[in-house]
Amino acid sequence: MPEPFVSVVTPVYRPNPEHLRAFVASVRDQTLQEWHLVLVDDGSGAAEVSAILSEADTDPRVTVVVRPVNGGIVAATNDGLAAATGDYVAFADQDDVLAPHALETMVTAARASPTAELLYSDEDKVDDHGEFSDEFRKPDYSPERLRGNMYMGHLLMARREAVVALGGMREGFDGSQDHDLALRLSERGAPVIHVPEVLYHWRRHAGSTAEVAGGKPEAVRAGVRAVQDHVDRLDLHASVSATDYPGFYRLDRHPKAGSMVSIVIPTRGGSGDAFDRRRCFVVEAVRSIEAHSYEVDYEYVIVADAPTRWVDVSYLDDLAGIAGQRLRVVEYRGDFNFSEKVNLGALHARGDLLCFLNDDVEVISPRWLDTLAAIAQQPDVGAVGCLLRFEDGTLQHAGHLYGKGEATHAYFESGDRTGYFGDLLLDRETIGVTAACLMQRRDVWWEVGGFTETLPVSFNDVDFCLKIQEAGYRVVTAASVELLHFESRTRSRRVRAWEPTRLRARWRHRLEHDPYSPYLSERIGT
Repeated sequence: MPEPFVSVVTPVYRPNPEHLRAFVASVRDQTLQEWHLVLVDDGSGAAEVSAILSEADTDPRVTVVVRPVNGGIVAATNDGLAAATGDYVAFADQDDVLAPHALETMVTAARASPTAELLYSDEDKVDDHGEFSDEFRKPDYSPERLRGNMYMGHLLMARREAVVALGGMREGFDGSQDHDLALRLSERGAPVIHVPEVLYHWRRHAGSTAEVAGGKPEAVRAGVRAVQDHVDRLDLHASVSATDYPGFYRLDRHPKAGSMVSIVIPTRGGSGDAFDRRRCFVVEAVRSIEAHSYEVDYEYVIVADAPTRWVDVSYLDDLAGIAGQRLRVVEYRGDFNFSEKVNLGALHARGDLLCFLNDDVEVISPRWLDTLAAIAQQPDVGAVGCLLRFEDGTLQHAGHLYGKGEATHAYFESGDRTGYFGDLLLDRETIGVTAACLMQRRDVWWEVGGFTETLPVSFNDVDFCLKIQEAGYRVVTAASVELLHFESRTRSRRVRAWEPTRLRARWRHRLEHDPYSPYLSERIGT
């Protein structure tokens, strides 16, 4: 037999015999002929299981390892790794099913990216009647999302020598051992490849992993430890805890000591009605910020239209009374140009972090400033935004969404609280974020040349985030931070026809597909 490119490692412990037979058959029926299947009997002690494994062992491509006593999934998987001979190892469960072309597709992807150490595919669920459901179209590699949830799931394939170098699966992480391994592999800096095809079918039945994934208390505790170890290794200054959603974790982040944020707010001092009362929006925005205390130092850079007979700047006195010595006012003259105004504010800012903020927002999350600052301080993050909600609680913004040449807001006007496979519960990479609330390091703003001033009203934040990604940085939406946004209460919401035309002329190649929300991207305009 030629040396296999991939070994499939599967622990076996008291499965439904028919499910185990179906799994083995799905490997035997692969379009790829050269593979290696390692089945580890973890002390099942069942005659029918032994018979199925003995039958499988007659195929020279199958290795059966028998453990005398049950040691758990970590011990069994490590025994399987020791018996594996492939360049890569793929991890599969005893009662699930591989798509017929699964291994061939994964091997093709690995050969196309020879330095990759971790690959994962899309997946769905299958019941005992052969009905498929819950197709999960996963995002491309999303390190921020991976910290909050093991979204990679199956089919997971890793370079064997990298797994061995890390010591295999870690003892004490049963139930979250794959999440722990994926986090540790991701830290090595090799490419992580998403294979956007459904190649794995989770078996849906009472008690299956597909039905209770992450729901066992010991698995949840192991997941918290895995993520906490990861953030500690990367010095991310975060405390990890479980959420009410099994398998989802919360990172309570802390910015580096000595940080200063310049909150840049362009305004004309406009007023309007919200929550049944009249308000000057910029005054109430600053008041809501001042209602909380923060670890970071901060200042306000208010870019205010110059006083004319059309603009009353008496609101600046109210701001001075609220913000005190933190307030700095920069005068702006000229027709409305959002990009020009925030660039002017950035030039006058003193902070190492810049937070561009619309004047018609109100803080909901008390630690919003610290959380955004901590994420923005990661060296490979170029911008971070948050969830913005309308007055009625529906979503205005949950990251940008691009597709079919269009740019819009993900989940716009949706009352959804969890999103597609939990993406509204997670800090995650998105293709862009709105400049209604956008935090970044000052050096990134300088590097990309600030906002493009030939996009004065609409799509300037789309353009800005694409420039940031072209420079090699990640853009993150922090679902752990929420603000109210009384959108466009201080300016017109009308989009002029030449604005999207200009955007497409610059970025058409990036607007056709959204790598972080492929399922939502394909539904734009439907």
